[in-house]
Amino acid sequence: MPTSMDTTMIITAGILALLLILLVARLISNRRRRIRREANPRKITLKDIDLMADGSEFELYLFRLFHELGYDEVYQTTGSRDFGADLVFRGRDGRRNVLQAKRYGQSNPVGLGAVQEIYASMRYYEAERAIVLTSGRYTEGSRTLAAVNEVKLLDREDLEDIIHLFKSRRYDEAVAIIEEPAESIESPWKPKFKKAT
Repeated sequence: MPTSMDTTMIITAGILALLLILLVARLISNRRRRIRREANPRKITLKDIDLMADGSEFELYLFRLFHELGYDEVYQTTGSRDFGADLVFRGRDGRRNVLQAKRYGQSNPVGLGAVQEIYASMRYYEAERAIVLTSGRYTEGSRTLAAVNEVKLLDREDLEDIIHLFKSRRYDEAVAIIEEPAESIESPWKPKFKKAT
């Protein structure tokens, strides 16, 4: 039968183990927060992107990632008056690109508004190409509108591939995903005429 001294030691050891576990968990949490705050492309994972507090952290991460990929003239637009674009950069072909970043969850797809905003921003930024990049997915309507207007859509799978290729130092392959031509279709709209009465 355990003595009161044994019970006290077991309880003390249990409390110390619990405190150690809490300390380690706190250190890991703080490290994750610091990595997200620094937006270091070499350290950020898709899981970190999912945990980002807001879209501005994702925009900063992409800004740094595009610099690391070797893009020229990469600019991060101002938050409140960005006119629909979060990044402006010159592609390897010399064309200016505008990019809208959407840090969305899988259950909340990117809709028409993102395509409309980035397409409209092209004229303001004197860009020749428009891209929407999300950590989520797109609605069917946004895919159709993007294809009609030749707006490049990059989704979660593309982002995951870009991150993997970047961390593997396969920069040209990552850039190839970004610079791959946008899907293009003819407008499916068909006018329906009504007789005036």
